[in-house]
Amino acid sequence: MREPIGTMPDALTIIQPRLVLEDPHACTDSGDVLTIFGGLFDALVRRGRDGWEGALATGWTMSNDARSTSFTLREGVRFHDGEPFDAQAVAYCLKRMARPDMGATLGAPGVYAQYLAGTTVEILGSHSLRVTTAEPIADLFDILAYGHIVSPLALESAGDDLVKRAVGTGPYRLESYERDGHLTALANPDHFDGPPRPASITWRRGTTAPERLAALAAGRAQVAVGLDGAAAAALPKDGFSLVEHLSPTALIMLFNAASGPAADARVRLALNLAIDRDALVDEVLGGAGRPLHGYVSPAHEGFDPAAPTFQLDRAQARQLLADAGHGAGLTLQVYCPTRLPDEAPELVVAIARQLAEVGVRFEVHHESDRTHYANQVRLKNILDICVFDSSPMSSFRVLCEKIDARVQGSWWEGYRNPEVESLLGQARRTVDHAARFALYRQIYLLLQRDPPWLFIYNHRRTLGFAGQPPSRPVRDDGVLDVRRF
Repeated sequence: MREPIGTMPDALTIIQPRLVLEDPHACTDSGDVLTIFGGLFDALVRRGRDGWEGALATGWTMSNDARSTSFTLREGVRFHDGEPFDAQAVAYCLKRMARPDMGATLGAPGVYAQYLAGTTVEILGSHSLRVTTAEPIADLFDILAYGHIVSPLALESAGDDLVKRAVGTGPYRLESYERDGHLTALANPDHFDGPPRPASITWRRGTTAPERLAALAAGRAQVAVGLDGAAAAALPKDGFSLVEHLSPTALIMLFNAASGPAADARVRLALNLAIDRDALVDEVLGGAGRPLHGYVSPAHEGFDPAAPTFQLDRAQARQLLADAGHGAGLTLQVYCPTRLPDEAPELVVAIARQLAEVGVRFEVHHESDRTHYANQVRLKNILDICVFDSSPMSSFRVLCEKIDARVQGSWWEGYRNPEVESLLGQARRTVDHAARFALYRQIYLLLQRDPPWLFIYNHRRTLGFAGQPPSRPVRDDGVLDVRRF
């Protein structure tokens, strides 16, 4: 059931930094894209308050070997084009997701294919099917939660027209779209969760935080995404509300662990001991962040709240560097984008200033083409260290795509840890949630002792609302959830 939201109008306008309609089977970590997808599409499952809950699937059973999952599907659902939703539609979409040319994000093709390649989908009935993966994936729902089910008829007839592809079963159907201008969606009165509260939602683009604040304050928008500290402080107190949340996306620097100085675990640990994360949060983010001390955020299942945090210890850092043969100093070649994250150049300067205290010097190489930058990271051309982020709301995906040397995923940079890989192999086959997450917590501790990256921080994000916000308006993955309005 939908929750009451208080003072939100029937025609709701959301202003956000980015406005683009992507392919529904693209793998994206953009909250601005995913909030739109969340209105237009449903998946088989979704994250609930106490774990996974059904969306287009009403029930499921996973085999003990974590390879086969049988689904019972919701009946009586239709796509926005009037086509019936059934097992054939799910099979069509899963096979499309598994294609190596799908799931591309910033230069990394086939993100979903690395999990779904070789998957078989067996139709058991009009509203039941069995999905069998080539390898055990106990965390299959981490992928399927972003597997938007789209009308096969629409996909086959759309060609390159993204608007024509955007035909789901979600609580809103696409009405109009103008890139970088606006996107309007109308309520789907027949949605299985019941009619959505706002009769329409319009997303608009506001490039800067002051622009988004001005639209909210003037009544041109009822929700403003991505207010910075200054904008949030300028919001009038009467009639407006702020909601702050911790983004699960981790800001990190990837080490080249295949060659060069950072191939030595002592260097990687030294740099993690030599930075003052609290000072970086204050200096670079104006306090709008939380220091990161492990491979995932506190929102992830693999996070261990009892784990120790990195304490600033430059004496130990110097000793580790000396033991690694760098007692006289060390120069690292740094690859740095100029956007995404937008603060990357400033962050690198701040970290360089801190690491100078232990004799480490940066030579920075900036890259303004973000897609080219991502491609270079994927091709392992990162020099000694590079600025990056880790965005999947899945401990399993983070480990597979960035840590596991057996997989050597898109963002793996030469790190090897057989003990971590052994535990991950166990986790892939462990269907029991509690037992699997206990394995991820063991991995958390191991990756603190032998860090694959320089752990830096998570952002704290702020949303502004006209009137009172809905309860829990932000999903665990940091995405504004229009289903709560």
